[in-house]
Amino acid sequence: MKYRVVHTTEFVYEARSSLCYNEARLLPRILPHQNVLSAELQIGPKPHDYYERLDFFGNRTAYFSIQQPHDQLAVTAVSEVETVETPMLELTASISWEQARERLRSDHSGEIMDASQFVLDSPTITVDELLEGYADPSFTPGRPLIEAVHDLMQRIYIEFKYDPEFSTLATPLREVLEYRSGVCQDFAHLAIGCLRSKGLAARYVSGYIETTPPPGKERLVGADASHAWFSVYQPGFGWLDFDPTNNQIPGERHITVAWGRDYADVTPLKGVAFGGGEHELKVSVDVLASR
Repeated sequence: MKYRVVHTTEFVYEARSSLCYNEARLLPRILPHQNVLSAELQIGPKPHDYYERLDFFGNRTAYFSIQQPHDQLAVTAVSEVETVETPMLELTASISWEQARERLRSDHSGEIMDASQFVLDSPTITVDELLEGYADPSFTPGRPLIEAVHDLMQRIYIEFKYDPEFSTLATPLREVLEYRSGVCQDFAHLAIGCLRSKGLAARYVSGYIETTPPPGKERLVGADASHAWFSVYQPGFGWLDFDPTNNQIPGERHITVAWGRDYADVTPLKGVAFGGGEHELKVSVDVLASR
């Protein structure tokens, strides 16, 4: 599959801002199953300085500043990406989740040590007894890791309501769990918290997913959105993705931008502005596929 992704973020200030510094993670990763044909940021007003680097997790990260008076800031990421299906283990073919946990605890090889950082608490995901309690029905003794994670994904899909009005970036996981509501970010965080409560390595993935309009309806330009899912580490195989919002294993319709311990590590655009007062935020995402 080939995709053209246009992600526009616009800040409109009530007064002029004299200066702003920004950090963006909007450019897709280059992966074995994902070829980035082109990717660029279009920024207005023109930045005073701009440079890119790979962050600690290998995400493409851009830094820029606007050092002139401005009453709005527009950042548009335009990417051309080609994706292919990724291999998937049979649900019962993996080692048990207890064996995976033991490998993460006792194996000190480079790959395992790197994965082990995703077992620990992170800025917005703190393991507690509620998360472990929710995970328990999926992680029965001796159950294959992938089968257990797949079951957890399905339970979140079935038992939780997708409600964009329910949560914000600051909504605690305890509330998501109590009210059984949230969005893709919440569902990814919930699954990650459950997995870490069992001593397993799980990470947060941000990106996009190709969406199709309802039957008989025209596709609306700009009506797509950023998406999020999670990955679990299978010792001896690697990372495997799961999308609890859609109850599916991510494939060629998913476009990966960044990953980290949680949303705080992969925020698409953040920064600080001097002046400007209150602001209005507008976000538009368009994922156009060509076969």
